[in-house]
Amino acid sequence: MAELDILKAKIALISGGWSDEKEISLSSGRACETALRKAGFDSIDFIEVGKDDFATMLSQGNYDVAFIAMHGKYGEDGCIQGLLEMLHIPYTFSGVLASAICADKDVAKLLYQQAGVPCPKGMVFDSVESFDEASVDEIIQNLALPLFVKPATNGSSYGITRVVDANQLKDAISLACKDGDKALVEQCIEGVEITVPVIGNDDVYALPIIEINTGAEFYDLKVKYEPTHLHHIIPAQSLSEESYKLAQEYACRAHKALGCAGASRSDFIVKTDGEPVILETNSIPGMTASSLLPDSARNFGIEFPDLCRKFIELALDKYGVSYR
Repeated sequence: MAELDILKAKIALISGGWSDEKEISLSSGRACETALRKAGFDSIDFIEVGKDDFATMLSQGNYDVAFIAMHGKYGEDGCIQGLLEMLHIPYTFSGVLASAICADKDVAKLLYQQAGVPCPKGMVFDSVESFDEASVDEIIQNLALPLFVKPATNGSSYGITRVVDANQLKDAISLACKDGDKALVEQCIEGVEITVPVIGNDDVYALPIIEINTGAEFYDLKVKYEPTHLHHIIPAQSLSEESYKLAQEYACRAHKALGCAGASRSDFIVKTDGEPVILETNSIPGMTASSLLPDSARNFGIEFPDLCRKFIELALDKYGVSYR
């Protein structure tokens, strides 16, 4: 097969969807389209998942590669990846299995533990019906207050409750299970909130760590989409050199243990004793103007158009496509 002239690659830029994060996905998609055009790509079709013709466009478009800018359900859980596998279209970021694992925080924790990456203690409830008074006693005894209740498979801080009183637990679990999800109840880890982006397929490296200074109880939806300069400190300033290096190492370990490709972004709390504790890994980090990974990449010297080109290259590398 002839080498692909990468700038002439026909790209399906996939965005939208049906999840709570649809609008965020569309913002990421438009930002990535603009960046790719600035990088020199000119054959880009913006495909909004959820519209009647999206599957037909994908199957009949003769695309060289797909750039996925979908967050949440159907985008980060292996669904769109499975469709692209069936259509034999190379695509950015992680594959079906890694995406599905990252999307289920409960399953991801098993792999973190196997890789030696510390994570919070927690319990899982399949539904609010499985929660009773005995559950309250068990939770308080094992995890103590305060604690967090979150959907096991949703992202971007949807459905999260910080519980400071046992009477809040049932409503918090009900909210987390609202869309048929499992509820993950975790101990509250106090410390410095950071996020660590990682780039690569087999050979991976961590970008500068971002310290998140919110002034809120946690990094909620309101804070996430406020201007970056209000909350992002790059590189993180409140960590010792040892903790900084350890967090980057843990993020790379998590990326490999979960089977991620292209990029990932792992969120941590660094405790007062300096130990980073992982909370979750995002297999398709946000790509809006206020997103964390592009902010970190700029600090590292990678401008957004070059970053998006890098993701295209990593996607082609993953599928063994030669390009120039």
